[in-house]
Amino acid sequence: MKTQIITLESHDDLISVRDKLSWAKTPRILLVWPKYEKVTLRVLDLKVLQRHADSLGSQLGLVTRRANVRRDAESLEIPVFDSTAAAQKDFWPDPAPRARRVPDAPRRDLRKIRDIIYEKEAPWRASLPGRLLTFTSGVMAVLVLAGIFIPRATVTLYPEAQIQSAIIPVAASESIDSVSLTGSVPAHRLSVTVNAEQSLAIVNEIAIPQSKAQGIARFKNLTQGEVNIPAGTVVSTAKDPPVRYVTLHATLLPPGADEFVDVPIAALEPGASGNAPVNSIMVVDGEIGLSLSVTNPSLVSGGTDSKLIGPSDAERAKLREVVMDNLRRDAESKLHAQISPADLLLMDTFEIVKIVNETYDPPAGQPGKTLVLKMQAEFSVRYVSAGDLKALSLSTLDLSIPNGFAPFETVSFKPLTEPSSDTSGVTHFELDVKRTLLRQLNNAQVFSIVHGHRPSAVKDDLLSRLSLRQPADIIVTPSWWPWMPLIPFNISVDTK
Repeated sequence: MKTQIITLESHDDLISVRDKLSWAKTPRILLVWPKYEKVTLRVLDLKVLQRHADSLGSQLGLVTRRANVRRDAESLEIPVFDSTAAAQKDFWPDPAPRARRVPDAPRRDLRKIRDIIYEKEAPWRASLPGRLLTFTSGVMAVLVLAGIFIPRATVTLYPEAQIQSAIIPVAASESIDSVSLTGSVPAHRLSVTVNAEQSLAIVNEIAIPQSKAQGIARFKNLTQGEVNIPAGTVVSTAKDPPVRYVTLHATLLPPGADEFVDVPIAALEPGASGNAPVNSIMVVDGEIGLSLSVTNPSLVSGGTDSKLIGPSDAERAKLREVVMDNLRRDAESKLHAQISPADLLLMDTFEIVKIVNETYDPPAGQPGKTLVLKMQAEFSVRYVSAGDLKALSLSTLDLSIPNGFAPFETVSFKPLTEPSSDTSGVTHFELDVKRTLLRQLNNAQVFSIVHGHRPSAVKDDLLSRLSLRQPADIIVTPSWWPWMPLIPFNISVDTK
């Protein structure tokens, strides 16, 4: 008899083996277990495969030496062989005949049983008017539920309002640690270093020193002893500022009162400013001035200047003033950027701490057609934080809230006077604070007035029963719905 041999693999399972059986067209199907690989088919899987083969009109057999598989197959009366050759030669037991299920005879009394079990519908319900009444009642119930839960309304109330205001004298100082009801607030210090560079075109001429003035200084002995006048002894005029000169060589002043000696001198600085009239040099620098006096018996001359284009002292001062203004503006802008917009800068404390660098090009007394000034300066200022001012404002206003009112808007504040600091470093100013108060409303009372009524009547009722400064705004959703919602949580109440 023809036999379909199917060799199993380790990855086969019930589904894959069943599919392989479906392709068999022979009266016998032989499943061959691999020798060295494990196939995971349980006894239940073998039962399913046996029934599937039976449904195909085939008899199932196995080739395996595994004891557990042979035991499971024998329990299901599936023939087991040692090899495919043995399966071809050995006898296959006849399969057990399949039992045929004989259907029960149809029952003839099912309609009677149905009539007994199920109660008959009332005649009025089966009629057309009854069905219409039932349908109409259902629709009305749905509409009633929709009317209760779907409509929503927003009621905007405008309660009676009051403006609460106060003027608070404020004292700000770095020595204060916390806000006080007396008006004391902490002051904080900010500092910033800024740079600026500016140039100025020069068209005027200035005197540039060229040569040094020279002359004769006459020293007179004020003692009875000899006085040694060393080279480099400094003498000067008596005017302010003095012009200074230096002796050119050492000289010995003879002993005796009123003895004198003439010594050549030269101005320390070049220029015409070193020229001096007769008897204008009168001061001897150092301890040697106690032993002798000095004068110039003749003009000191020879100091000259040349006229070149260069910056004068006035132009240097003008350029410095411009650069300082730029530094101040830049510093003020950067200080404002370091704080929040609501913080208050105490501008009367704005000051320059130090000049870090100040460089002129060309230097003083040097010619040049353009004067360039580079400056770096450090500025500082004190400020009061907006949080401290707000805390002071709230603590003051909260002490005088009228009964029945509550704050609505956040407090606003601004300086009423310019801050001014005293000698102790305390800055004083007046702070104008304001906020809006609204009369408190009872939401439960509002709900009791508005629910289930027409919006037009609700507006008049609210205006007459509550302290409002203007009629309420009412928005019903959907807009065509003629009544206010019945459920409180479908009504939203806002105040403005």
